[in-house]
Amino acid sequence: MMACVPTPEERFTIEVPDKGAVSAALKRPADAFASLALFHGAGAGMDHPFMAGFARAMADEGVATLRCNFPYIEAGKRSPDRPPVAVATVRAAFDACVARAGAHEPVWVGGKSFGGRMSSVAVAEGLPAAGLVFLGYPLHPPGKPDRVRDEHLYGIQVPMLFLQGTKDPFATPAVLDPVLAKLPRATLHAVEGGGHSLERSRSEDARETAASFAPVVARFMRGEPV
Repeated sequence: MMACVPTPEERFTIEVPDKGAVSAALKRPADAFASLALFHGAGAGMDHPFMAGFARAMADEGVATLRCNFPYIEAGKRSPDRPPVAVATVRAAFDACVARAGAHEPVWVGGKSFGGRMSSVAVAEGLPAAGLVFLGYPLHPPGKPDRVRDEHLYGIQVPMLFLQGTKDPFATPAVLDPVLAKLPRATLHAVEGGGHSLERSRSEDARETAASFAPVVARFMRGEPV
């Protein structure tokens, strides 16, 4: 039996307007049917095990991923960039992803928590992505279900996949379900017992947890039931 050869990773930089260059990484399998510009959460950069594991597994599913740091991570800061800067980063990475994609290849955007939310803001503001993938959407701050970040979602006209843990304090089912009911193009893949990083226990390896959801995401991107 032949061993699976890992998809090589290309490293480069992307220029973000008024912020300079940020690090980026592309995993592109030879048989890619789609691309996904993938953005990290607020607390860690593009090389966090969750991000790296998910990118590796998506390549195995035939999806190219381009991930990059937001400028604050590149600068060694802790506080996330303000939305205009984050959205400009999403736009720059999306353009880089399109430039590297095959002819007629759909290019999606999404990410973990903050990265997914900023991707959705970019799409709501006109970014022509084929669809959105949320790996734990931060619908409201923990313990504050009255502060729902949903207004921009209702103007989005592309498919949206929400992978959401049922024990995620950033998106309790009681708040998430009514929002999704008003989003005809949204699909929920609930992770029973999962937290904000889709983990079911503290002992889980983040790399493997993220990788386990790649088949679900790839099916959704193909237009198949999840």
